[in-house]
Amino acid sequence: MWGYRLAAEKILAGQMCLITGACSGLGRLFAIDNERDALQAGNGEEEILPHCNLQVFTYTCDVGKRENVYLTAERVRKEVGEVSVLVNNAGVVSGHHLLECPDELIERTMMVNCHAHFWTTKAFLPTMLEINHGHIVTVASSLGLFSTAGVEDYCASKFGVVGFHESLSHELKAAEKDGIKTTLVCPYLVDTGMFRGCRIRKEIEPFLPPLKPDYCVKQAMKAILTDQPMICTPRLMYIVTFMKSILPFEAVVCMYRFLGADKCMYPFIAQRKQATNNNEAKNGI
Repeated sequence: MWGYRLAAEKILAGQMCLITGACSGLGRLFAIDNERDALQAGNGEEEILPHCNLQVFTYTCDVGKRENVYLTAERVRKEVGEVSVLVNNAGVVSGHHLLECPDELIERTMMVNCHAHFWTTKAFLPTMLEINHGHIVTVASSLGLFSTAGVEDYCASKFGVVGFHESLSHELKAAEKDGIKTTLVCPYLVDTGMFRGCRIRKEIEPFLPPLKPDYCVKQAMKAILTDQPMICTPRLMYIVTFMKSILPFEAVVCMYRFLGADKCMYPFIAQRKQATNNNEAKNGI
C-alpha cells in the first residue's frame, strides 16, 4: 500500500489548485511554491501561511486506485471547493530491467504514472466543462517523448500519459471549450533522487547536468501562468525529440551512444538492485 497527498491550494490568482504526488520532489515544490517547510502532512488538516495568506489542505490517497481517487475528490469538493487547476504530478519508478521486474511493480508504475491521470481528470473535468474554465497540467517526462534502455515500464507509462494529454487537449478544442487550458510538462532528469545514479557520457554531463528542482518548477509555473501548451526543460529536449522523429532508428541509436544515453539508466538500476539486496540481507529475507 502506498499513498500520495492531494494538496489543494489557492496559488494561482485565487483559483483552487489540486496537486497529486505533493509529498516530495517536484510535487512538493509545486504545492508550496518554493516554501519547502510550509506544507505539513496530514489527512484533511489545514494550515494557514501568514506570509502569503494561503490555505493548504492535504489528503492521503492512492491515486492508482480509481475508487480512492473518486472518494477523495468528493471530500475535496465538500471540504475545500471546486478545483480549477489540476496538476497531475504523482509518479513512481520500479528501477528493474524488464525480465527482473516483478509484475506487480510494472502494474503499479502504470497505475500511478498513467491510469491515475484518467481518474483524476474524470473526477474534476465535468465541473470545468460546465463553466468552461479550468487548467489541466500533466507532469510527464522527457522519457515520454523518447525512450532509453532498462526502464520499459516507466517509459511506457510516460508515453501513455503524453498520448492521453494530447488526445484530451484535442477533445477540448473540438468541443470548443477554449476556457479550459492544458499544459504538458516534460523535464529532463531532475535532481530529486528518483533516478539517483543515472549517468550520461562524462564529457557531455557538464553541458547537460540534472535539473535543479526549483528551476524546473519555476519554468513549469511560467508555462502554466501563460497558458503554454507544452514545456520541455531544458530546451535542448525539443531538439532531441525532433531528431528522434526524423532520423532513422539506427541513426537515433548512434546519437544515443554518442551522448551516453543508451545505457544511462544502468548505473541507477544497479544501485537500486544493490540497495534492495542490502535491505533484504538486513531483514534476514
